Amino acid sequence: MENLNLSIETELSGSRIILEAFLQEGIKTVFGYPGGAIIPIYDALYDYQGKLEHILVRHEQAAVHAAQGLARVSGEVGVVLATSGPGATNLVTGLADALLDNTPVVCITGQVFEHLLGTDAFQEIDVMNITSPVTKWNYQVTDAHELPEVLAKAFYIAKSGRPGPVLIDVTKNAQLQNVIYKGYSPCYSLRSYKPDPDPCLENIEKAASLINDAKKPFIIAGQGILLGKAEKEFLEFAEKSGIPVAWTVLGMSAISTDHPQAVGMVGMHGNYGPNILSNECDVLIAVGMRFDDRVTGRLDQYVKQAKVIHLDIDKAEINKNVKADVPVLGNCKETLPLLTERIINRAHPEWHQRFKDCFETEKDNLINDELYPEEGELTMGEIIRCLNEMTAGEAVIVTDVGQHQMAACRYSRFKHSRTNVTSGGLGTMGFCLPAAVGASYALSNRPVIAIMGDGGAQMNIQELGTIMQFRPDIKILILNNCYLGMVRQWQELFHQERYSSVDIQSPDFVQVAKGYGIAGRRTSKREELEEALREMLDYNGAFLLEVMTGKEHNVFPMIPQGKSVSEIVLNNKF
Repeated sequence: MENLNLSIETELSGSRIILEAFLQEGIKTVFGYPGGAIIPIYDALYDYQGKLEHILVRHEQAAVHAAQGLARVSGEVGVVLATSGPGATNLVTGLADALLDNTPVVCITGQVFEHLLGTDAFQEIDVMNITSPVTKWNYQVTDAHELPEVLAKAFYIAKSGRPGPVLIDVTKNAQLQNVIYKGYSPCYSLRSYKPDPDPCLENIEKAASLINDAKKPFIIAGQGILLGKAEKEFLEFAEKSGIPVAWTVLGMSAISTDHPQAVGMVGMHGNYGPNILSNECDVLIAVGMRFDDRVTGRLDQYVKQAKVIHLDIDKAEINKNVKADVPVLGNCKETLPLLTERIINRAHPEWHQRFKDCFETEKDNLINDELYPEEGELTMGEIIRCLNEMTAGEAVIVTDVGQHQMAACRYSRFKHSRTNVTSGGLGTMGFCLPAAVGASYALSNRPVIAIMGDGGAQMNIQELGTIMQFRPDIKILILNNCYLGMVRQWQELFHQERYSSVDIQSPDFVQVAKGYGIAGRRTSKREELEEALREMLDYNGAFLLEVMTGKEHNVFPMIPQGKSVSEIVLNNKF
């Protein structure tokens, strides 16, 4: 491929314009799967070897999850290519996951020739109407002249403000069409789209006053801190305020889990103290989080005693679930410093002691048995504890969805931001394996560990083929309890142990991995656990370790369905 001089006009096909846009946006890795309607782009991609690395996944859903993994760890936009029809519809779950978790992804789908639109042509489907509910923006291109401007908008919309997935559907004639290419200009603004609201200083003053007068203030850190790349600003605010800091599942790693002000995770399976003390604090500062139902429990009994300060970039989140006494709109990277300079240095030792006392209660009644069992079957908690001791909080932990996810979120240690990758809002089983593939291309120089259950492991197990072909150094840890564990737990606790369709049979995962040329091992013995984990971590290349755990072990604490955060329980005696 000849080098393009972007300062002069050049005739290019629509396909090459798309690939040039990727380069101009700093994209190095693309995840995708070819097909008839997108062949022209793949033909052009042949000439971009050495400039763009294409990772051939084994299913289009996995392409989006891989792009999510890359985006979540790197903070940049993930890119996906897929063909029309089933190729495009296979993206939908991934797009929905990216939308709910605010992950910046740009998907390019091929489409039939423009003159065939609406004729039910082979592999034609109305991608625009199908993906509209699960994208931040979508657009169909039928003329290559539009591509530079549309692609610039796509990347800008995907990564600006509250990030999310964007899909651009390109007809085959537009991919083949040669036009005069006048260069690529990134987009920095759009009329009628204001992604970063201007901070309201009056509200910031009110928030600072509430914080300065508070006796029992409490901070909940959400993913907005990570999305705004405001970890430094958040840490300065938290440390000056001296306020206890908890986090949501997606807000985890915004602050080190070992920080002296860190008190744990809120939510249905979060820590005891942060949950019950939510209903004792006098000022709640919510930073970049959306008061999801799994965090709040019963809304009519959530933080009714507190003044709520809600920092968020999206006006739609203000007062949506929880009424904000003081809304602080804007990117928290801008609003937090304004707040920090207006608050006074505090320590709140007596309030912190309340959290410490609650942790001791949780530790004595639950955590010690989870992390340090002396007999019986292996627990997920002790496996995560052993992993922590070996990785020292330096690994990227990618989890699937279920009991293992909650165990990993509860007990994993994180020293660095963007090292916790999971499916939060949609709860997508099958997310983990392809997301770990994508995370390995984020160039974080940290080990990537994919933790999944035996159910989720089988939902995108074909991605072992992607690992076989491209050889990312991923460690796969399957915690196998021979059940769809989280569903079984609910059936036990709330449906009189009527176990319906949760006793799942699984293949020999080690032999399956072997078929893909991936080394593996299985263990069920406590005395072998540390050695097996060490073998996995030290292995040069991908490695699958299957650990058999207790079949009917439950994840606690738990806020029972329909209960308030104050009614969180430490065991099944409720």
